[in-house]
Amino acid sequence: MAVFSMFAIYFVVWWLCLFMVLPWGARSQSDAGVIHPGSEPGAPALFRIWPKLLVTTVLAALVCGLLFWGLENPVLQEYWR
Repeated sequence: MAVFSMFAIYFVVWWLCLFMVLPWGARSQSDAGVIHPGSEPGAPALFRIWPKLLVTTVLAALVCGLLFWGLENPVLQEYWR
């Protein structure tokens, strides 16, 4: 498989994983009881994006590793024929 194709698949999987990880542990300002003036009450009370980006990167690497292994596995290739 070409390197560019692998990178493109990783990019798509990374975005899918990001949308899965974003809601984890999210608490809105109204849930926390602290609503800042001029902001939406449903906005996150504490926006911790860096840990979520790290989890997304690791999760996407695991998913892509499993996907690439499955695509290159001769037993599975024979099964899919």
